[in-house]
Amino acid sequence: MSANPKHYYTLEEYFALEKVGHARYEYWDGDIVCMSGGSPEHGQIAGNIHGELYGQLKGGRCKSFISEIPINTPTLPPYRYPDVSVACGEPIFTRVSGIGTLSNPVVVFEVLSASTEAADRGRKLQAYRAIETLQEYLLVSQSQPQITHYIKQDNGEWFSYDIADLTATISLNSIGCSLLLSDIYTGIRFD
Repeated sequence: MSANPKHYYTLEEYFALEKVGHARYEYWDGDIVCMSGGSPEHGQIAGNIHGELYGQLKGGRCKSFISEIPINTPTLPPYRYPDVSVACGEPIFTRVSGIGTLSNPVVVFEVLSASTEAADRGRKLQAYRAIETLQEYLLVSQSQPQITHYIKQDNGEWFSYDIADLTATISLNSIGCSLLLSDIYTGIRFD
């Protein structure tokens, strides 16, 4: 046994922290994880994605959101903070302990980091895919030009592929947008 046992936080303790702090936190089965303060590359990539989507969606039926807007994930309560999300039609916000959570995302982007990649590819992937309205989920590496694109098929199954060419374009058919990898990674230098 560990000499320093891990503290189990209740949902009530988590919500109290969420309501008074300026940082964003996610609740993971009794653990509270700070989602704020990523690397400069992480912020640049998320900003590039949101900027490109905002420009393409402006004036249309879909709207992009930054990481300040949590997504309601009923199978992994209470909610998650993706880096970028898109909803079409009227955005539906569900109150979870007083916090407005987006319930009808169509597309979700997560920029990977060493500390979040396992969750983004595992439990978080499953939680997002359980959202009925979600059509596309994208995992964006910040250490190399690589994106994993999950697409919901007509039969409800999910198909995924990886793309690692800076000259390539990702088509987001559910929202009628295309993103060049070179635009997603503008300002990022790879070793």
